[in-house]
Amino acid sequence: MVLYALISDTSVGYLFIGGVIPGLLMALAQMVINTIQAHRHDYPVEAPIPLREWPMITWIAMPALLMPVILLGGIYSGVMTPTEAAAVAAAYAFLVGAIWYRNITVADTYAAVLNSSRATASIGMLIAGALVFNYVVTIEQIPLTVKGLLAGYDFTAWAFLFWVNIILLVLGCLLEGSTIILVVLPIFIPTAKALGIDLVHFGIVAVFNIMIGLVTPPYGLLLFIISAISGAPLRHIIRDTMPFVIAMIVALAIITFVPDTVLWLPRMMGYKG
Repeated sequence: MVLYALISDTSVGYLFIGGVIPGLLMALAQMVINTIQAHRHDYPVEAPIPLREWPMITWIAMPALLMPVILLGGIYSGVMTPTEAAAVAAAYAFLVGAIWYRNITVADTYAAVLNSSRATASIGMLIAGALVFNYVVTIEQIPLTVKGLLAGYDFTAWAFLFWVNIILLVLGCLLEGSTIILVVLPIFIPTAKALGIDLVHFGIVAVFNIMIGLVTPPYGLLLFIISAISGAPLRHIIRDTMPFVIAMIVALAIITFVPDTVLWLPRMMGYKG
């Protein structure tokens, strides 16, 4: 959203607020798939916890529950960038594990650093490959070709949004998210403005597409991360991820063609778009 705000001159704050309802909608869609999968595969269920044990369990879990508060609070308050917030959250998690829960040893720390380094190196190689591809896309002037193609058709706003979704979903299978934002979206933004599409709405739709692209093969960055962390074969992860992808595409269709799912909350906060 920050990158999109830079290229579109849109308010980062309104983008964050506009992403709340779509984020909840995505969470709801994934919860539905979780529930269906759990019943279909008869996943084991823990025994209910007696009400009298809730206060003690909450107290024990409190330091861990503060993690998202520190992470998101630092980002949304503007105190930290997302990268800085990730570093602070990692340091906080280490201190809580070592001091509060006392379940991290020196050997565990060494193994965690080693595994993190390996994962970081593999992700870095993937991003490097995406940057090379981005260079080829730029040199071959593919964005200008696409712009010329779009100019040859008389699109309505809804048809334009439909085809942008299709294009971004396809590109999400091949390109890294920041590449799409910095190279591809600048092609679409002038047309979106001309068709009267609100740029906060358009930005949330684009970011939603990019998030789906993180879990779509062949270049779904999160798929490789999950495979590296879990040790599960990539083909199994892709197969089990598909129902969630379909659910997210349904959620994408809702926020695309019902703009109030994005714009209602920002307008309540004073947005005039």
